[in-house]
Amino acid sequence: MGYSNVALKDKIIELHPEIVENGVAVNLVFNEELKTYDVNMKKDEHELKTHLETKDADECMDGKKCIHLGVQLKEFIDNFKQS
Repeated sequence: MGYSNVALKDKIIELHPEIVENGVAVNLVFNEELKTYDVNMKKDEHELKTHLETKDADECMDGKKCIHLGVQLKEFIDNFKQS
């Protein structure tokens, strides 16, 4: 793990442009206890909290789409679009 939270957040946004396209705010912090990243996405009153495993974060930084995160993000966006 040779990258900052900001760099990981920027990479997630780069790989998942639907975040910006849909006005989703992203915040993430490294959870020292679990050794995962706590990811919080928010759009108006809708909120998604999830974890990103370090292995997945490493792959994301290598330019591979974070599949697990991408699936959750799609469901999150679909949910608030239907509201």
